[in-house]
Amino acid sequence: MKRIIALFLTFTMLMTVCFTVSADGPEEKTFGAYKHVFIVGIDGAGTYFEKDYMENFHRIFANGAVKYGARTETKTDSGPNWTSILTGVSYFKHGAENGVVSGEQERTFKRYPSIFKIVRDAMPDAELASINNWGAINIGIVEDDIGVTKINVGPDDATVDAIVNYFNEGHAPAVFFTQLDEVDAAGHGYGSSSVEYENAMKLADGRIGRIYDCLEEKGLLEDGLFIVTADHGHKETGGHGRFSKLESYSTIAVKGKTVVKGGKMDDDVKLRDIAAISLYALGVQPTEWSFSARVPGNLFSDVKGETRPYYRDIIDLICGTVMWIYTNLGHPFDEYF
Repeated sequence: MKRIIALFLTFTMLMTVCFTVSADGPEEKTFGAYKHVFIVGIDGAGTYFEKDYMENFHRIFANGAVKYGARTETKTDSGPNWTSILTGVSYFKHGAENGVVSGEQERTFKRYPSIFKIVRDAMPDAELASINNWGAINIGIVEDDIGVTKINVGPDDATVDAIVNYFNEGHAPAVFFTQLDEVDAAGHGYGSSSVEYENAMKLADGRIGRIYDCLEEKGLLEDGLFIVTADHGHKETGGHGRFSKLESYSTIAVKGKTVVKGGKMDDDVKLRDIAAISLYALGVQPTEWSFSARVPGNLFSDVKGETRPYYRDIIDLICGTVMWIYTNLGHPFDEYF
């Protein structure tokens, strides 16, 4: 009898091992699986990354996860959205406007810790960098005196030159962020249906490719998560700030060793979720109670999708729902808003 039991237990153990190391191999855990997170922001690009002419974008994310329907904050301006992307907190909490972030207005807003500050607290020796065309991000969003390398330089080609020079010097930051601005300028000047806007997107595509190829050449993508996003889109006639689909839907694209190949992410994806995705990849827990970002499902191979903590921001839940209804009903006055 003991022999039969021993054989049964041995068989059970063998079956367990065989199941665990199936043809697909053991599932790699995402939490803390990465040493670096690289975030590339293309201001004003919205969902236009899906265009066929974005050759570098499609090359890079062919085996990544892409969401073209990520929701912006309820105010589709740069200040509100870059702040939420880097803090994981809604516009209704931080209240950051363009002029306030840039320091052009006296009115203050509530400062919430950015992912730079959260990572600094968790990793005192981590290297951190933020290199941008729009200097307001380094003025009003990324904290001072926490050891972040901040470079403000434009136009976009000069921004990318500074990025390449930074990595050529041997830097390997835990968190890297950059914002390129010229697509937004084309959207304001000519509208998103213009040739000028398309040309600006093509140039941005080349710059994305240049940054990615530089990181790959330096070996930083082996343990690096690469993210491309936009803060908002533009109306066909130009401008943004309100609730039309072209303004309030954006893109999040992610590539890394634990990312689902061809992943579409789930339905409840917001731009602020980039903060949660970044911290999760680095193995860092958010510290702010108002943090309402989440890690979407169908993004990482081992994450089914966290529940958004709406109880932390009831106003955002109500206003975000109204905004979603307004946008998706195809409101007849969209062109005026």
